[in-house]
Formats: sequence, C-alpha cells, structure tokens
Amino acid sequence: MLAGSALNLRELRIDDAASLLAMLTTEEVSRFLSPPPSTLEGFERFIAWARRERVAGNYACFAVVPAGTDTAIGIFQVHALESGFGTAEWGFALGSAYWGNGMFLESARLVLDFAFEVMGVRRLEARAAAANGRGNGALRKLGAVQEGLLRRAFQRHGQYHDQVLWAVLADEWRLRRLSEVEPAITH
Repeated sequence: MLAGSALNLRELRIDDAASLLAMLTTEEVSRFLSPPPSTLEGFERFIAWARRERVAGNYACFAVVPAGTDTAIGIFQVHALESGFGTAEWGFALGSAYWGNGMFLESARLVLDFAFEVMGVRRLEARAAAANGRGNGALRKLGAVQEGLLRRAFQRHGQYHDQVLWAVLADEWRLRRLSEVEPAITH
C-alpha cells in the first residue's frame, strides 16, 4: 500500500472489478486508451492476470482509492520493458469524476517514487495519444520530457493515431523532488 494525503494506492482485488468497469469504460475515459475490458468478467480476468504478473516480477498495478473509501476509481500500472525493471513503462486511467482534483498528480508522484526508489527503475516511459491534451499536460507537469512522436502507433476504432513518447529518469526525478521541499528557515 502506498499512502497519500487524499488517497491510497493498493494492489488490485477481484472485488474492484465492478467499480473499475463503471469508471474506466466510459467513452470520455477510454477514448485515448487501449480498450479496457468491457464486462465484469473481463475486469476480473484482468485483475487475476495483473496479480499473476506481479508475482512473476513483471508488472505492478495499483488501484487508486480515495481516502476514507475502499472503492477503486482508477489504476496505475508499471511494467518492465527490460529484465530487472531498469527501463519500464507506466500507464494510468482515472474515472472522469476524479479529474482535476489533484488525485492524478498525487497518485503519479507516489508511483514515481515507488518505481524509482523501490523497484529500481532507471527510466520510466509513457505513451499518450497526441490528441490527449489533458494526459500530455499532466505528464509535462510531472516533469516528464517529451522525447518523440510515434506516428500512427495507436489503433482505436479501426483508425491509427499518433502518440507522444515521454520519459522520466530516476536522477532527474530525485532532483525535482528535492527542489519541491522548501528548506527550513533558521535564525
């Protein structure tokens, strides 16, 4: 469990399937994602797969749970692109009712800290649809660096769309986090 001030991140549970189905399958949320499961059983299979992959050491997936509740309103996932998680990719999705209230940024910071300090990730990549202004803006706000445009790299509803490749490096993240802490004033 990763604890924040307004939320917690915890391992997915089978009983999260219903809330994730409701939160992540709306067109507003899913329009820039690989299609999420479309049924309760599909989310249950995804959760079982995620747990198996975590045990195998290939993947971590966290449920985003607002403080004071036990309901998953989104997910953050990290998967290895190379053995040992030196380079990894992350993805995320939150129910639209939770956009714009700081939950994404708080969750993302917790996941970045965990990826770099616990998992030993050196480079964390993200892909966002070029048309996803909200997602690209959030990555920029976190300090991710846009490294390229992946032309027609993402297929949705039979059409190909461009994606932006972003990366956060462990040493840059650590420096950014240090700069966020204001020094104590002494007299």
